[in-house]
Amino acid sequence: MHFKELIRSRYSVRKYHENKVNRTLLKEVVNAGRLAPSAANRQPWKFVVVDEDDVLEKVKTAYSRDWFDKIPGVIIIYGNHEESWKRSYDEKDHCDIDIAIAIDHMTLMATELGLGTCWVCHFNPEVINGIIKNEEGLEPIALLTIGYPQEIKAPEKVRKNIDEVLTFNSL
Repeated sequence: MHFKELIRSRYSVRKYHENKVNRTLLKEVVNAGRLAPSAANRQPWKFVVVDEDDVLEKVKTAYSRDWFDKIPGVIIIYGNHEESWKRSYDEKDHCDIDIAIAIDHMTLMATELGLGTCWVCHFNPEVINGIIKNEEGLEPIALLTIGYPQEIKAPEKVRKNIDEVLTFNSL
């Protein structure tokens, strides 16, 4: 798939078939995140794929939405703010930025493989920490649902016109 087609066809999937994604494909998706650039190449991330039903049922309690109860799998993305690069001028922490780039790489790879994803940030991190044994310094930053979408065609995207978001040389 050409890149322009790929970015147009990716969308947030909230209806999945119940079939599980095999671990070979899951590794391909996570590997795309692993290969993402990060500030100063710090790679302040860890990824936990949850595909076993007993663990998945517990993870589902971290985000109370009907559609989330029906997901076949999820990737928990952790960030380490102690390892991430900080800008020297103001100590701006780039951990969340690095994680966002990694997740974007994973969503695009999943789309190329015929999988669907939905990036979830509004979840209870304490619930996740109670389920997955956490390492010192790691914070669960996002959940990325993953599975085979029920609808292949992406819905119409509503985006601002390029002239509303782009200027040259000044705001």
